[in-house]
Amino acid sequence: MSFKEILFSREGSVATITLNNPERFNALGPIISSELLSALGVCREDRGIRVVVLTGSGKAFCSGGDISYFEQFASSDPSEPVRRLLDPLHRIVLEIRQMQKPVLAVINGAVSGAGMSLALACDLRLCSSQARFKQAYTSLGLAPDVGWSLWVGLLAGFSKAAEMVFLDPVYNAEQALAMGLVHRVVGPEKLAEATLELAVQLAAGATRSFAIAKADLNHAFLSLLEHQLEVERKGVLDASLTSDYQEGLKAFRAKRKPDYKGC
Repeated sequence: MSFKEILFSREGSVATITLNNPERFNALGPIISSELLSALGVCREDRGIRVVVLTGSGKAFCSGGDISYFEQFASSDPSEPVRRLLDPLHRIVLEIRQMQKPVLAVINGAVSGAGMSLALACDLRLCSSQARFKQAYTSLGLAPDVGWSLWVGLLAGFSKAAEMVFLDPVYNAEQALAMGLVHRVVGPEKLAEATLELAVQLAAGATRSFAIAKADLNHAFLSLLEHQLEVERKGVLDASLTSDYQEGLKAFRAKRKPDYKGC
């Protein structure tokens, strides 16, 4: 199976999906999203795969939605690219959660926006000490999507989620660990070794037991996720129609501070 914007490899019972558009910091556009969904489907169907690793190439895990794709619609219907991306991204998140095998996010670098949502949807998160975390949506005049508000609220708590939404700070890997956003932090030179060690440990485990336990965890909150995805869908589409979002795109393109008017 060949892909344009992801890499798919398998070593024994461990499958690795690598987001592979480093020039755009693995930003999520139509092609990479569609290919990621297809690769997850392969992992779901192949009984020989017992663990799935999701990571990124270059300096980023995933920077979120592809701003260059959003800009193509800025003068016509600014909500259209958001609408087009939401469906595959929602399906990706649900595919990760409903996968009857462990999914390990290996956060190799910067992660923001919907990239955070993808990482937090995974079962475990291994993180490079060079990784940086940023909410990013509200700084562009948008609102969180792809389950972001549920993941961060559950893992880091309501107070930290509010801090991210209103102030949009950048957190380092150790701060992310302290908040519960990741499970383990290692130096970048040890990331590949630590990934293999953890993936092999998971693959050697009672994966049928893992599947049942994961289903139990999902039962506790999957209905919340499905509801929250729809709430966030409306929110981000509403935000994409605001003047502030248009200003956010212009400011991002010009590399200047946005002048938001609250409308």
